[in-house]
Amino acid sequence: MASPLENLENHLEMFIENVRQIRIIVSDFQPQGQNVLNQKIQSLVTGLQEIDKLKNQVDVNVPLEVFDYIDQGRNPQLYTKDCIDKALTKNEEVKGKIDSYRKFKSNLMKELDETFPNEINKYKAIRGDE
Repeated sequence: MASPLENLENHLEMFIENVRQIRIIVSDFQPQGQNVLNQKIQSLVTGLQEIDKLKNQVDVNVPLEVFDYIDQGRNPQLYTKDCIDKALTKNEEVKGKIDSYRKFKSNLMKELDETFPNEINKYKAIRGDE
């Protein structure tokens, strides 16, 4: 038995296929194809009803920004790429700050060691840095 998410995915694929077939029928509409078109529209409605029934079985959270990408005509998969790029940029920024703090600590400890050698030795002994 398929998982609820797989079941929803299958229904969505069938729905998309029905829409594609309706588009083909409508683009080259012939009066004798009216019955076929009516059947496809009915199967489209049935498909939407089935998808609606499945909505409570699947818990998927989609960031609202993904819908903005879709509204702008952009590929929603670019959202993930953009998020990763932002995370990498932020990671590099934070890494730079960490490196700066380490250098600052090193320089501070060096200066304090020269100015207050006894106190720094006690500090290092307490911290276990020796």
